[in-house]
Amino acid sequence: MAGWIELTAADGHKLAAWRDGPDGDAPGLVVVQEIFGVNHHIRNLCTAFAAAGYAVIAPAMFDRAEPGVELGYTADDVAKGRDYRGKLPDAGIIADIEAAAAALGPRKIGIVGYCFGGTVAWWGATRSHAFSAASGWYGGGVAASRAETPHCPVQLHFGEKDTGIPMSDVAAVQAAQPGAEIHVYAGAQHGFACDERASFSAPDAAVAQARTLTFFARHLA
Repeated sequence: MAGWIELTAADGHKLAAWRDGPDGDAPGLVVVQEIFGVNHHIRNLCTAFAAAGYAVIAPAMFDRAEPGVELGYTADDVAKGRDYRGKLPDAGIIADIEAAAAALGPRKIGIVGYCFGGTVAWWGATRSHAFSAASGWYGGGVAASRAETPHCPVQLHFGEKDTGIPMSDVAAVQAAQPGAEIHVYAGAQHGFACDERASFSAPDAAVAQARTLTFFARHLA
């Protein structure tokens, strides 16, 4: 049954996390939030991955700044989310996703993230050895760290019309990471997977989700 649990990171920080999916020997997934916390949208994504057979944990990354953050998608929410994001140390981010991976126990574990979490998923591949596959959706910070070396297979998703991630950034990532599986969705905007945002694109979200599930089935089996 889905619900909240508590994690303890390697540095002693305690954080909440949403747990969903089967127990037993199912493959594991760490789902990393946008800048809006582990909100309704992220919990729905966890439900979808759980239905596909994954044991899922979504760590509350903003607990390092303020516990219990759950935002919507107004301009004020965006400003608040960016402020919380700015208070997170990079080392703490990695410690928190590794705590989530550890809580899933000895099994193959993937990481998937959206927006801020898309960058974190990339870092999970390059700055941690806890994951066997990483899928990042519209991560705005991927280009800045594109020269880092991934330790597991990587899949990345970008919207062609994302005003925060220009196609020149995507091209730079493609050039730096020829081994990564990179998809660009024609006409799609930032946050195209979120059905609570005006930028939601059901067809693109469905294709990207199918690709993500195929990717994880291949690398986490």
